[in-house]
Amino acid sequence: MIRIDYQDKRPIYEQVTEKLQNLIVRGVLEADTKLPSVRSYAIELSINPNTIQRAYAELERTGFIYTVKGRGNYVAEKKIWMGNEQSNAISDLEKAILQAKELGISKEEILISVENTYKKGREE
Repeated sequence: MIRIDYQDKRPIYEQVTEKLQNLIVRGVLEADTKLPSVRSYAIELSINPNTIQRAYAELERTGFIYTVKGRGNYVAEKKIWMGNEQSNAISDLEKAILQAKELGISKEEILISVENTYKKGREE
């Protein structure tokens, strides 16, 4: 399902979290798909089960998955995690705008940058 990059400086749990999020966002893992158990996934990836547990906990915290006691972990519906992702994107955008303002970038320059970036996103 995923591969760990041992050259990556980020912790392994962050890589697992990011790669599973990517699979969910791209629709490879659909809503209500059961994820592998912590133990079996740890064996498959040759990593510590605590690492998988930590990644699953982060995915659950951000709304990408949910746990059913005694049954396992499942992919959450898109409307649940999409709302969280949109909120995070808006928050990041607000921080960037405030930083740009503090650096003396004008409102017009910010708006032009936003417009150009938005257009690029449509073209891809």
